Amino acid sequence: MGMPAVQNDWTVERALALPEDGKRYEVLDGELFVTPAPSLGHQEAIGHLHPLLREYVRANGLGWTMLSPADIVFSRRRLVQPDLFVVPAQPGGKPKEWAEVKALLLAIEVLSPSTARADRHRKRLIYQDERVPEYWVVDLDARLVERWRPEDARAEVLAETLVWHPRPDLEPLRLDLPAFFDEVLGR
Repeated sequence: MGMPAVQNDWTVERALALPEDGKRYEVLDGELFVTPAPSLGHQEAIGHLHPLLREYVRANGLGWTMLSPADIVFSRRRLVQPDLFVVPAQPGGKPKEWAEVKALLLAIEVLSPSTARADRHRKRLIYQDERVPEYWVVDLDARLVERWRPEDARAEVLAETLVWHPRPDLEPLRLDLPAFFDEVLGR
């Protein structure tokens, strides 16, 4: 179960010094969050989303689509590991190390019982504060996606079609959510 540490003085440096043990470590405004390996359904959802996004991002020269584990450091007290994310195109080409990733074009989290609270609240506030243009929270149980943008006070809840339009000069990516959830959940 994802459990925050009691202390509230964790830094990225301290978290990165922890031993490799198969868990994911995040520092959310100084608080350490430890998450076990994701569930099968979680991985199935990421496995379906990744190639769709990768093809769209690559075809439109938007940047690079990547998966966790990944140490995305926004500050010395903010390290996140989004399940799936897009690093925007930047001068110099594709990043060679996580330290080179300073911004995200899109961040996606698939909810798990152990991460739902952090994903919906703590991480959302960080992504909004860091001006990530879109943050998607995929809820497999409810069969919906919550979309957040930096200025949003409430999520846009999508159950039919998710449209991602990262630039006005591009055709948007459209995802049929009922078909997506049927495929992921096997129903």
